[in-house]
Amino acid sequence: MENQNEDQKQVVLVTGCTSGGIGHALARAFAASDCHVVATTRSLTSMEDLKNDPSFYLQELDVVSDHSVQKLMSNVISKFGRIDIVVNNAGLQCVGPLAEIPLSAIQSTFDTNVYGPMRVIQAAVPHMASRKRGKIVNVGSVAALAPGPWAGVYAASKAALHALTDTLRLELRPLGIDVINVAPGAIKSNIGTNAAANYTKMPEWNLYKPFEAVIRDRAQFSQGINSTPTDEFAKKTVATLLKKNPPAWFSYGKYSTIMGIMYHLPLSLRDFILRKAMKC
Repeated sequence: MENQNEDQKQVVLVTGCTSGGIGHALARAFAASDCHVVATTRSLTSMEDLKNDPSFYLQELDVVSDHSVQKLMSNVISKFGRIDIVVNNAGLQCVGPLAEIPLSAIQSTFDTNVYGPMRVIQAAVPHMASRKRGKIVNVGSVAALAPGPWAGVYAASKAALHALTDTLRLELRPLGIDVINVAPGAIKSNIGTNAAANYTKMPEWNLYKPFEAVIRDRAQFSQGINSTPTDEFAKKTVATLLKKNPPAWFSYGKYSTIMGIMYHLPLSLRDFILRKAMKC
């Protein structure tokens, strides 16, 4: 067991901590805030830079696997005796026109972005409820506020996660558990590179062949030169999450304010802006 000072540190589980991503930066920011950080990815080799830092407990986790999630929870509880904060960050981008994108790609996105977080939550909540305390943090996206062309699957998965988060906030409150939705704007990360790699696996478009270039560009849309630095986003987010009474909704980063405004615009005006932006 940990000594008394170590016992006072919060135990934070972060999913999707691959180097170069938001989860990796969040894990580092939690560690800098004197937390025990359970950093997870599907392969430990993707976070090699953390392996010699005692602030981190590195674990493999595939959020689409019941066995993987249960094994992780067992390991964490065995080592620390509790979980104070769960950050569901692991996510998958998916780019393509909805009329032609393979259903298998849609299903894979929802498996990771929606069912994955729920799998982790259902495994963690009993431990938190037994102590009448804890925080569940779901990382959504401002893309869900004003879904545009070519990324409808990703936006829909994040919109679903937002809705689940709203319900969880109400249902888990009697159990002493806070639920927070984090909606990043355009944050510098590896999501564009991963999305581009996944895009190469897509079939050749038929109806949308003339839009091939702009569809491909959508994978990198959030990664422009003005994107918010990952470390900046992580520090702001972690400082907010560690508050005694964190807000139910936290959004930060390039385009976050604009997308919030877009959400309230008349649909005809919103559609006009999005068609111009995405050349549709």
